[in-house]
Amino acid sequence: MVDEDLELERDIGEATIVYDEPDEGTVRKTVPNEHVAYFQDHWIVKTDEDEEGHDIVRRIPAQRVHYVERSVEEFEEEVSTLVDQVQSFAADLRTKIPVGGGGPSGGRDDGGSEGAEPINVDIDDAEDR
Repeated sequence: MVDEDLELERDIGEATIVYDEPDEGTVRKTVPNEHVAYFQDHWIVKTDEDEEGHDIVRRIPAQRVHYVERSVEEFEEEVSTLVDQVQSFAADLRTKIPVGGGGPSGGRDDGGSEGAEPINVDIDDAEDR
């Protein structure tokens, strides 16, 4: 619980996203860093909260975004966070996508893949480079 309190007091910086809005032209919006993320070819920006406290977000297609500028404590920390996100995504893929074994049946499991070993994909840490 103490770690959470310290995290809340730490300045997380800000992000400015500049994008094209059909009705408004070019929009420049500055929000706390934690209120902007990139996911599935869209920038997601928290714009408000509803009466029940649920976040209201706007999904902006990447092709409409000119740039996103963030203030960060250290660039190395930001890159490390990105590496962690990629490793997490890769781990999710390993658990969701069956790899190997299908043979000439085009990926169907005809029982011929008994004893097939899974294929592991290693992700290097940033420090290993």
